[in-house]
Amino acid sequence: MAIDPVCGMEVDEKTAKFKTEYKDETYYFCAPGCKFTFEEDPESYIGPNRKPFAEM
Repeated sequence: MAIDPVCGMEVDEKTAKFKTEYKDETYYFCAPGCKFTFEEDPESYIGPNRKPFAEM
């Protein structure tokens, strides 16, 4: 299972409908809103300076 980098939900990589590639890595999302949010500013959701999981 992957973790949605925006909200922290578990996502099954095999059945995920929402995913994106960034810097040669695949990220999986629970919903289109999380995917959109990530794609607007991916650096805020990965690495040492990442935001805490969004409160949804």
